[in-house]
Amino acid sequence: MQTQKSFEQNTNIGTLYLVPTPIGNLDDMTFRTINILKEVDLIAAEDTRNTAKLLNHFEIHTHQISFHEHNTQSRIPELIGMLKEGQSIAQVSDAGMPSISDPGKELVAACIDANITVVPLPGANAALTALIASGISPQPFMFYGFLPRKNQEQKDALVALAKKPETVILYEAPHRLKQTLKVLQKAFGEDRKAALCRELTKKHEEFIRGTLDELLQWATETEIRGEFVIIISGNDSVEDTDDKVEEVITSLPVTVQVQRYIDQGMTTNDAIKKVAKDNGVRKQVIYNQYHNL
Repeated sequence: MQTQKSFEQNTNIGTLYLVPTPIGNLDDMTFRTINILKEVDLIAAEDTRNTAKLLNHFEIHTHQISFHEHNTQSRIPELIGMLKEGQSIAQVSDAGMPSISDPGKELVAACIDANITVVPLPGANAALTALIASGISPQPFMFYGFLPRKNQEQKDALVALAKKPETVILYEAPHRLKQTLKVLQKAFGEDRKAALCRELTKKHEEFIRGTLDELLQWATETEIRGEFVIIISGNDSVEDTDDKVEEVITSLPVTVQVQRYIDQGMTTNDAIKKVAKDNGVRKQVIYNQYHNL
């Protein structure tokens, strides 16, 4: 157990500040954020070139150091050493909150292990900004972020998400949006309510609200630009979702289907029998496919 009193003075050890940056509109910087960035000894930035533009705009001259997903493990001991020597550090990502689909969580964990104070600042966040304007129930909600890119991992994630009664929040890049909407439509059902929230806080901010079928149609007919937050309404019919989940499962390779049941405690023979029933084929067909006969 550990207790942190964020604002107790400790002149011997520095503080790690988790500092949000605008997700598009520079006017979303807070007075406190600007002051902290000016006062700290160092800014650990995901991309120093990107953060330099922000710092120049607000006339902040604090020194930067790079801290991103490719140098996390080598950089953390260096940053912890600085903090132990009494230097304070502000950690920022390119946009929004550190640690949310961006670097940060490993440094936070290392600071906590070293009894270094971690102070979060409130600020811009794409997920919540999209959620409150989506027109879809804002609570309860589940933030997921980016879906896995590997085909099997993505299917497994969708099987679980399709059953959630909570509103689901996803992030997606423009070049993958159309394909993602296709798999979402298949897993969640074409009539599931959703919203696409594009270019939040920027000049071309846009909300496209409708069913997943309608959103896919929009994506098919529209030149897609900008980063997206996808808000999907939660499941309100367990029975319907179970049917859709079953459809997704039976679209997986036979070996994967059988292994899923084995992982749940079935014998190989019972798992093969269950997969045969799920797919409406003879047990021997599944047996031969599973054993590569």
